[in-house]
Amino acid sequence: MAQLSNRLNRLAPSATLAMSQKSSEMKASGIDVINMSVGEPDFNTPDNIKEAAKKAIDDNWSRYSPVPGYPDLRKAIVAKLKNENNLDYSINEVLVSNGAKQSVCNTIMALVNDGDEVIIPAPYWVSYPQMVKLAGGEPVIVNAGFEQNFKMTPEQLEAAITPKTRMLILCSPSNPTGSVYSKEELRGLADVILKHEDIFVLADEIYEHINYIGKHESIAQFDGMKERSIIVNGVSKAYAMTGWRIGYIAAPEWIVKGCNKLQGQYTSGPCSVSQKAAEAAYTLDQGCVEEMRQAFERRRDLIVELASKIPGLEVNKPEGAFYLFPKCSSFYGKSFKDGDAVKTIENSTDLAMYLLEVGHVATVGGDAFGDPDCFRMSYATSDDNIREAISRIGNALAQLK
Repeated sequence: MAQLSNRLNRLAPSATLAMSQKSSEMKASGIDVINMSVGEPDFNTPDNIKEAAKKAIDDNWSRYSPVPGYPDLRKAIVAKLKNENNLDYSINEVLVSNGAKQSVCNTIMALVNDGDEVIIPAPYWVSYPQMVKLAGGEPVIVNAGFEQNFKMTPEQLEAAITPKTRMLILCSPSNPTGSVYSKEELRGLADVILKHEDIFVLADEIYEHINYIGKHESIAQFDGMKERSIIVNGVSKAYAMTGWRIGYIAAPEWIVKGCNKLQGQYTSGPCSVSQKAAEAAYTLDQGCVEEMRQAFERRRDLIVELASKIPGLEVNKPEGAFYLFPKCSSFYGKSFKDGDAVKTIENSTDLAMYLLEVGHVATVGGDAFGDPDCFRMSYATSDDNIREAISRIGNALAQLK
């Protein structure tokens, strides 16, 4: 009997994409669904970036690009890292990929051996543990729940390290929680890492510019940490360029060379036109970034205010990204009538499915993110959609007995 590989059978499908697909299917059947399941800015790519892409097409930037990305784009990224983060990299320490998702996967595949342990604070982005499994590694999940604002402490990190530990994956601002590590908190984690040889930090900073508490801080800034850090970033979130598929790593040159070798075998260089658009994003006026950030902050304030009024939900105030991750475990064990049957909410996945089918709002259960007490809502949508979605969620939850 034909079978898929064991490698593939170890993987779970993406819960966020699955929920978004179910939402789309319901919409296609005529149901008015508000989709808060997918992490995508609802803004259009700024016009000056689109113009640069059109010019690139007219100028025939249409051939294979170098595997690590065009030198001019890598120079623009180097300048961005210096100007915005005060970090010194050369273009040989930058590799451009087909989205930050590939950048994360390249790094894990390049550094993790069979049996290596990778520490992942929970809640986590759904793909981190799956990518570690794909590389033959073992995800070590450290629970950093609602009560500690979804941030791992240095003590928790130290307790999770073993002789097999190879990497820590850190996402700040965080998907799915919106939590942001302060400079002092990052220093505490860096001090632990520096006590242990051969442990690297994959610092996923894709939400860097969607920050409501001031300047973004990178763990690579501390003495000794640049050599141990792989920064992942890209244009998707800050410039509303999710479909252009451009991400990058900034890392020690030997790691970049390894990822370049890997990328050269299975995708080669990223889309030529997208790279010219990304170069424009980094080098042209940055006003669009702040404009979108302000809109997201306004929406953050709105959704926190409205969701906080729903009895039974516990809500914190996210400091970045565009997600709310409320605690919903008070609804577990409650039931509702579905025709003649009575169904019980056992977990956050059940709750998310109930909110979709009864409230017609697509969210994602926290089980997929490693925190079964919560669920994720993306507020990268209009103020009116946020008001209507929270109203529907409140009404649906009030029906549970």
